[in-house]
Amino acid sequence: MSGRTVTIAEVAKHAGVAVSTVSYVLSGKRTISAGTRRRVLDSISALGYHPNAGARALASKRSNVIALVLPLRAGMHVPVLMRFASAVVTAARRFDHDVLLLTADEGTAGIRRVAASALVDALVLMDVELDDRRVPLLRELPEPSVLIGFPAEPAGLTCVDLDFAAAGARCVEHLAERGHEEIALLGAPSVVYDRGTGFATRTMEGFVAALDGHGLKGVSLPCEETFDEVYETVRDLLLDRPGLSGLVVHNESAVSHVLAALRQLGRRVPHDVAVVAICPDDVAERAGPPLTSVLIPAEEVGREAVRLVMDKLEGRTVPESTLLTPQLAVRAST
Repeated sequence: MSGRTVTIAEVAKHAGVAVSTVSYVLSGKRTISAGTRRRVLDSISALGYHPNAGARALASKRSNVIALVLPLRAGMHVPVLMRFASAVVTAARRFDHDVLLLTADEGTAGIRRVAASALVDALVLMDVELDDRRVPLLRELPEPSVLIGFPAEPAGLTCVDLDFAAAGARCVEHLAERGHEEIALLGAPSVVYDRGTGFATRTMEGFVAALDGHGLKGVSLPCEETFDEVYETVRDLLLDRPGLSGLVVHNESAVSHVLAALRQLGRRVPHDVAVVAICPDDVAERAGPPLTSVLIPAEEVGREAVRLVMDKLEGRTVPESTLLTPQLAVRAST
């Protein structure tokens, strides 16, 4: 029946059941016997039937759409963002939901717009700032929301993320275990800290606290994204701190530039300077040498955000805070 829309009546005729039975199989509002349900699903598959989204929304009072607010702006590493987005989209489809992308530059206006128009059932937000202007609105909206990241005051919200403070501390611990006494964190671009972005700030706080806890000397500073800027930062750092022997890099765009700058400055990794990155595994594995790293679990965080928001839609109780424990993989750079 390709070339035209298959109707629910045709599915019912093909399966030998009433139209209402097909509707109940699709909505789950009544229990249907396993044999009848299988017959209906087989007919749906054979005919290529797709429920009308508008009619389904009217019947269920649901749009079956989640809004994902994505931070496509300066200082954000797009390939990693796309991992989060892909994970959210894939997980949402498993719950029969589609995803509407909003950009963070729309701010509260974009969130109000989609909420007021009933375009979405729920919202997932990324790029959470410590003093995030969207938070008061999220607390008011009837639509449930989940934040990938933590504001300074997360009470009453549902938040999930890697424990970035623990990630920064884990990198320090690893270098301390290997005998390093002076280390540095090359973090996100300065614009990310200027915005008060939570994940970057918390990594730096965890790093600094761990320095004190292990009795190490060190410094944390922003790191820009171009090779020339990275080279200048690394050069000045080594000149200012001749005893420095370890680097933690929390900036995916700068990882390869840091390694290239060290080579040009005559420093061997790991013999002269050990390097640990906070990044996806494939970024660490492709580097030369492969980098010891703490994984940014974009796929796991995205799936968990969707699971939480679906639980909220169904009225189930969810934890306010979900922090994933950082996992460190040791490779050739340390």
